[in-house]
Amino acid sequence: MSDLGDWFRSIPVITRYWFAGAIVVPLVGKLGLINASYFLLWPDAFLYHFQIWRPVTATFFFPVGPGTGFLYLVNLYFLYQYSTRLETGAFDGRPADYMFMLLFNWICIVITGLVMDMQLLMIPLIMSVLYVWAQLNRDMIVSFWFGTRFKACYLPWVILGFNYIIGGSVINELIGNLVGHLYYFLMFKYPMDLGGRTFLSTPQFLYRWLPSRRGGVSGFGVPPASMRRAAEHQLGGGGRHNWGQGFRLGDQ
Repeated sequence: MSDLGDWFRSIPVITRYWFAGAIVVPLVGKLGLINASYFLLWPDAFLYHFQIWRPVTATFFFPVGPGTGFLYLVNLYFLYQYSTRLETGAFDGRPADYMFMLLFNWICIVITGLVMDMQLLMIPLIMSVLYVWAQLNRDMIVSFWFGTRFKACYLPWVILGFNYIIGGSVINELIGNLVGHLYYFLMFKYPMDLGGRTFLSTPQFLYRWLPSRRGGVSGFGVPPASMRRAAEHQLGGGGRHNWGQGFRLGDQ
């Protein structure tokens, strides 16, 4: 138990609480301590009966059973792996900026869920984080099933296509990818690649709540070092830079 506790405490703080919530809330529903129907995002209950907790619980809840247990564990793996990599990579030392990214993606997913009558939001949010990580590490080579290898930028779409082939729904993955792309476009692509204005900025109250620490790798709205070097090279030449309900396994 000591080793497990040490491992849990080693997880970056935001990912740690998200990961813990994604275990505790499904467990509460599985044990019947609270009726699982209270965790789902039902538009009528949220909008007309003021059950304002539903967007939050629908983000953490997953119906764990004999037919879904493996898929649930796979998504826990995605959550742990890619949220940890973002929080300790591009957002290292900037917890407020990472929290803002999660909040932006979550709000977009909640709005989409209300419009499309989606009851579970766990997978879209995880996939949106995976998408952002894949774009910020787009040239990294990752591995998938059966030894296939490709650039990280294709990983979200490989997972989506794999789910479609085996007969699973791809709505959750598609929404997650689109929301992740919206964040990436507004935060990185549009202002840095296309010379547009910056639409997103972290609210000051998040900096007061989650102060930045010195020694971070990169800040909010700052691309990874490889992108900065490419940008500096291109700008030095006088021009703009040019950067280049199913859920299954994808691995690095």
